[in-house]
Amino acid sequence: MTVFVIRRLMQSGLVLFVMSLIVFFGVYAIGDPIEIFISPEADQIERERAKAALGLDRPVWAQYFAFLGAAFQGDLGRSFVFNMPAITLILQRMPATLELAVSALLLGIVVGLPLGMYAGYRPNSAGAKAILAGSILGFSLPTFWVGLMLIMVFAVNLGWLPSTGRGQTATYLGITSSLFTVDGLRHLAMPALNLALFKISLIIRLARAGMRENMLMDYVRFARAKGLPMRRVVFVHVFKNILIPIVTVIGLELGSTIAFAVVTESIFAWPGMGKLIIDSIQRLDRPVIVAYLCIIVFMFIVINLVVDILYSVLDPRVRLSEAKG
Repeated sequence: MTVFVIRRLMQSGLVLFVMSLIVFFGVYAIGDPIEIFISPEADQIERERAKAALGLDRPVWAQYFAFLGAAFQGDLGRSFVFNMPAITLILQRMPATLELAVSALLLGIVVGLPLGMYAGYRPNSAGAKAILAGSILGFSLPTFWVGLMLIMVFAVNLGWLPSTGRGQTATYLGITSSLFTVDGLRHLAMPALNLALFKISLIIRLARAGMRENMLMDYVRFARAKGLPMRRVVFVHVFKNILIPIVTVIGLELGSTIAFAVVTESIFAWPGMGKLIIDSIQRLDRPVIVAYLCIIVFMFIVINLVVDILYSVLDPRVRLSEAKG
C-alpha cells in the first residue's frame, strides 16, 4: 500500500506540472487584462507602468517560471482585481462550494441508492419503471433550466424558499456553515437539489444495474439455500458488492460537482468558487483563474487517491493485484 501511495503521489506531481503549464499558457492567450484595468484614454507610458506593476512586462516563459517558483512556496499569485493573494481569495469561497457540493452528493446518495436498489430488486414493477423514467428525465434536463424552474415555483409562485444567497451561517466546533441554521438550510435547499439531480439519476442507474447483476449470482442462491433471510442477503452481501463501483463513481462525482458547480452558483448567486471564477474570467483576473484550476486539479488528485484506497478496502482483489505488481 505504501509503494502504491508513493507511486501515485509521484504521478500526481507530474500531472500538476503539466496542468499548470497548459493552464498558464492557455490563460495567457485569452485577452489582455490591461485593456480592462486601464482607461482607453491612458497613454502608452501609463500602460507600460501598469504592465510592470502586474508583472506582465516580462516574456510569458519568465512569468511562468516565476509563478512556478512561487507556487512551491504556496504562493499562487496575487489577484489583479482584489489585490490580495489568489489562494486566500479562493479559500475564502471554498467552504461555501464544499458545503453545496457535499450536500448535493449526500442528497444523491440518500435518494438515489435506495431507489436504485428497489428498481433493481423489482425490475418489472410499476414503481421500478417510474424510477427509471425519472432517472432518464434527470439526465436529460439542463441544470440551468431546472434551477430557473425551481426559482419560479418555490421562490416566486409559492414563496416557500429564498432564491439567492447563502443565508445565515453559524459556527460549531470551529466550522462555519449554513447547515447549522434554519435560514441557511432554506437557502441551501434549492441549489443542492438542482446540483444533486444528475447525481441522483446516475446513482439510481448504477445501483439498479448492480442489483440486477448481483441478484443472479451464485452466492445469492447459496445464501438463500442456507436459509438466510432475503433482507440480510440484500442489505449485507449484495449491498457491499454494489458499493464497489458506486464508491468509485461517487468519488469522481464529488470532484466534478466541486468543479462544475459554476452554473448552479451563478443561478442562485451562491457565494462560492464557481461564481468567483466566472467573475474572474469576465475581468481577465489571470492569477485567480490559474490558482482556481490548480486547486481543482489538486482536489481531483486527492479524491482519486482516497477512492483508490477505499476501493482496495471494499475489494481485497485490488490489494492482491497491487502486491503482485
